Amino acid sequence: MAWLSNMHKFFVYCLCALSIYAFHVQAKTIHSERSLYRNILVEDKDDLRCLKFNEKRAVSQQSCYLKSEPQKLFFNYTKLLLASLLVNPEPKRILIIGLGGGTMSNALHQLFPNSHIDNVEIDDAVIKVARQYFAFVENEKVKTIAQDGRIFVKRAILQKKHYDWIILDAFNGDYIPEHLLTAEFLQETKQLLNENGVLSANTFSISELYNHESATYKSVFGDFYQVKNHQNSNRIILVGKNGFEHLSIKIDLKNNMRHLSNKLQPLGVDSKVLYDSIISTKSHQDWPSDTRLLTDQYSPANLLNMK
Repeated sequence: MAWLSNMHKFFVYCLCALSIYAFHVQAKTIHSERSLYRNILVEDKDDLRCLKFNEKRAVSQQSCYLKSEPQKLFFNYTKLLLASLLVNPEPKRILIIGLGGGTMSNALHQLFPNSHIDNVEIDDAVIKVARQYFAFVENEKVKTIAQDGRIFVKRAILQKKHYDWIILDAFNGDYIPEHLLTAEFLQETKQLLNENGVLSANTFSISELYNHESATYKSVFGDFYQVKNHQNSNRIILVGKNGFEHLSIKIDLKNNMRHLSNKLQPLGVDSKVLYDSIISTKSHQDWPSDTRLLTDQYSPANLLNMK
């Protein structure tokens, strides 16, 4: 009977191989180019359009949206980013570092049409692709600046700019650029926040950098909220200019959750899921207290992220 078992395994292997083959066959590359910083690909698979920064990795999507429902957020992490609205539900000035396809900017412009949104993206080619393939919206309220995120922050400090919400979502294809991870950079970015401003950073929950990032954010902002669930490996670090001591997680966040429920539904976001995904590091610190901080002198992001 052993031959039957082997035949069964071979049959299962063939089915898996065919499934993987079918996925790649169905995904059609509609744009490909090499920019100064990365490989850029845009792929269509039925109703789904995705931006990728590395053609060799199977999972390297930077931005995706459904062409039939462009208003809905596709990735779980983009939905989790909106947990910041439970803390600051009416941001008037928003800064996004890392454009991707511009789907987050579009979603926030839909939610807050009168708010000002500055998108900062280092790669001109990515901006062009967002405009051409992802219906990226730009107008008198939504601006795009082609610049390195850290340079923008330094210049914005000199210009005395301030924001109610800063989103850090810059990736180079493998991880966050090292100079956007350090305590010095976070201190600079903190200066751009209004008194009740919040900052949310998209990062990973399974990286070797987890402890170092967590310790670094706490050193700059104090205790913070972690926003994550079991649907993927991303986590959102949510910090406040003056911490969150003045908030009651059982009262303010829950009230804001109810207030945002109907507003977030068109984006495919459940505010109750956001509320349930928030954990405070004040009561749940899951990294060693003696973890070394990431600094401009010590930020080996690529090495630490290797498995």
